[in-house]
Amino acid sequence: MVQRVSTVAFEGIEARAVDVQVQVAPGLPAFAIVGLPDKAVSEARERVRSALIASGLALPARRITVNLAPADLPKEGSHYDLPIALGLMAAIGAIPPDALSGFTVLGELGLDGSIAPVAGVLPAAIGANSRDEGLICPAACGSEAAWASPDIQIIAAHSLIQIANHFKGTQLLSRPQPKVQDQNEAREEALLDLRDIKGQESAKRALEIAAAGGHHLLMMGSPGAGKSMLAARLPSILPPLSPSELLEVSMIASVAGEIRDGALTARRPFRSPHHSASMAALTGGGMRAKPGEISLAHQGVLFLDELPEFDPRVLDSLRQPLENGEVSVSRANHRVTYPARFMLVAAMNPCRCGHAYEPGYSCKRGRLDRCTADYQMRISGPLMDRIDLRIEVPAVTAADLILPPPAEGSAEVAARVAAARDIQLARYAAAGMPQVRTNAEAPSSLLETIAQPDAHGQKLLREAADTMHLTARGYHRVLRVARTLADLDGTETIGRLHLAEALSYRALADDLRRAA
Repeated sequence: MVQRVSTVAFEGIEARAVDVQVQVAPGLPAFAIVGLPDKAVSEARERVRSALIASGLALPARRITVNLAPADLPKEGSHYDLPIALGLMAAIGAIPPDALSGFTVLGELGLDGSIAPVAGVLPAAIGANSRDEGLICPAACGSEAAWASPDIQIIAAHSLIQIANHFKGTQLLSRPQPKVQDQNEAREEALLDLRDIKGQESAKRALEIAAAGGHHLLMMGSPGAGKSMLAARLPSILPPLSPSELLEVSMIASVAGEIRDGALTARRPFRSPHHSASMAALTGGGMRAKPGEISLAHQGVLFLDELPEFDPRVLDSLRQPLENGEVSVSRANHRVTYPARFMLVAAMNPCRCGHAYEPGYSCKRGRLDRCTADYQMRISGPLMDRIDLRIEVPAVTAADLILPPPAEGSAEVAARVAAARDIQLARYAAAGMPQVRTNAEAPSSLLETIAQPDAHGQKLLREAADTMHLTARGYHRVLRVARTLADLDGTETIGRLHLAEALSYRALADDLRRAA
């Protein structure tokens, strides 16, 4: 007789059903796992054997075969321990044979029979709910699984003995409740406020525009001008995640093992990788094709400080995700796609010395224009063309620092950003595109309808396109930024002033391109 247990294999953030088939047959004692298992799955034999012995059970002296179907799908990870162990327990009569029907099972076993947390419980719970199945998972992941649906049956146990007692009716395990992030952690994040930054009013304006429309932003300025401070405070003016966005972000974090204690948070991600990060670290990859920093920043902010110090090939790998909002990781035997709809915020010095824009500065490396061009040439033109807003952040003077804190902080700016985003949500829902949430995501075919400038604006845009040599992508990105500026003003029509301001944010890039 073959005992069957349902579990999952992860393909990106999708949980694909896997059938664990356990057979205890006559023959020489052996324990074999087949079905393309990786090293972690193959080692499950020893963990399962020890966990069963610690729970008061012994494997029969027979031939045990475990098949993971479909057999041509690679199986990776330690979450197959629990379904294999429960299948064996059902096969030898330790739990009722039909107890596991209608459940998806995943979890890692300790040698003492305890069940350790694993990654990917939330996608597994959502997949189980779509198949009208319950979920058996580690107790530490129960709160995470409870977010999948209020109706899904969840058994979250600390050990194999608890699961056995639950099915026997001697120890009923209650359904875990969804958990949110600790309020103390949220309070610490809320301490970052735009009111902390003195001066830099033009930079704050660009930050507000970027947040309102989901636009990419590049800040260039001398060391200590406040670029990193501005970027760190961007999440404080972004609206919280909507329920659908929360599930998207949490599923990626779950697959990456980034959810702590099963608690989710409605705050948008903010990822800031070091400039030594590899291409796999940024876009995703590794042995198990894990999500990279750009996927972990989905629906949030990816901050790249010291942009020219990144490897040029790593930076150019961002070009496709910036355009279509997803990244594909290809391997010899499979291909995984992760969502990557993020806001790119980058900061850089004007040159390697960092003081090229300061009046009277004499570069020790030779001609100042040559030093600046060599440094800025590390950023390719196609990548620069995808950045909507480029601003210069001047150094803060002592006169600015002695001024009292500004009256307007993150709360006031966040209110305007939220109002602008509500306008965008209503606009794209009315256009039959509810999946589009911000102007930065608007398809080019829709811009002729939603971002049509008036006569004066049209004339300015035509002249600027010829003078600045705008590409087709640059032309559309100017229209998207102008649409966001009009939304911040609460006007339906895009005027000349909106287009003039949107074009001014591309003038810096045009100067950089000519200098390079």
